[in-house]
Amino acid sequence: MDAIECIKTRMSIRKFKSEPVPKEVLLEVINIAKWSPSYKNSQPWEAVILSGDKKEALSNMLIGLLENGTKPCPDLPTPESWPAAEAARIDHLFKMRSAATGIDMNDPENLIKAKKANFSFYGAPHAIYLFQDASLTPWSLFDLGLFAQSLMLSAHANGLGTVPQAFATDYAQDIKKFLSIPETKRLVLGISIGYPDMESPVNAFRTDRVQTDEIVKWI
Repeated sequence: MDAIECIKTRMSIRKFKSEPVPKEVLLEVINIAKWSPSYKNSQPWEAVILSGDKKEALSNMLIGLLENGTKPCPDLPTPESWPAAEAARIDHLFKMRSAATGIDMNDPENLIKAKKANFSFYGAPHAIYLFQDASLTPWSLFDLGLFAQSLMLSAHANGLGTVPQAFATDYAQDIKKFLSIPETKRLVLGISIGYPDMESPVNAFRTDRVQTDEIVKWI
């Protein structure tokens, strides 16, 4: 798979096969991703990869916190509002998803179901958490984003599927304690990873992209 095909065909997978991925394949995905660029080659990223009983125990803990009404407290605050252009794109996504799946994401009950699906890692056999030192500046947060993109592209090139998950960091303090991640670290992103179940209807939905003229100015 060449780079252009990899970028254009990567998609967020929300239903996975239960088959575990060999450790050497996961290691290859990480080894490729670590070649991402970073400010002054600081490489400000760390990862935890969960499988098996440990992943299931974390899922149960997160779902329990949700059902108990525990207020989310992610290390990266949830956006309270969006500029008009971005808000319109989000609204368009929700309408497209509702039309394709019949699920209204503005319904609070469906939001709860979506969070539970996130906390179950969509049935993926593995979950990855990305984190970094909390004292690092936004430049390092940008760098970790580059690493996350490289990781997902590397996974796709190796026949795997992924989905980046903000909801998976809702209970950051509890997650860090569970995974023995120091309090001095900033939990940034969860990623489900495994072999995609492309026969599942949920994976038939694909997002679109805005016209190039909306985001580019020629001078």
